[in-house]
Amino acid sequence: MSNIKIQSIAIIGKQNNPLYIKNFSLSHPDLKYHYIAHTSCDVIEERVGAVGSEAADTYLGLLYAMEDLDVYGYITNTRVKFVVVLSVTDAIKNTDMKNLFKRIHNAYINQVCNPFYNLDGKRSIVSKRFVAAIDAIGNMPSDGDDYDSS
Repeated sequence: MSNIKIQSIAIIGKQNNPLYIKNFSLSHPDLKYHYIAHTSCDVIEERVGAVGSEAADTYLGLLYAMEDLDVYGYITNTRVKFVVVLSVTDAIKNTDMKNLFKRIHNAYINQVCNPFYNLDGKRSIVSKRFVAAIDAIGNMPSDGDDYDSS
């Protein structure tokens, strides 16, 4: 996964509200990634609607390319959406992207399993542990281990 340059990670709630958006880019403003995250919701809804209610794979692959960025999507069983924005580089393997989304999903699961986390889905995630886990994923220079909950 050394050729993956993450620009942004977004977690969107089941009502299409942003739960967490992190910008790892120094060249693009935060607002651009909020826009990308919200436009990705429409593409994800189209893909999930086309497949039907029983989607076999939660990894949605490349949603679209925009300027110098590629946007990838993932949806959980509870309809929470993960969006990762990457710099356009050489071809990226689907297995690398699936592993990246699994690490993000594991960090999200650890957050949701916190008994003090409010599951109403209307507030942003502000947990220091979750932010640290996402920062570790986004700033990872090469292959790494899965997020460890201990």
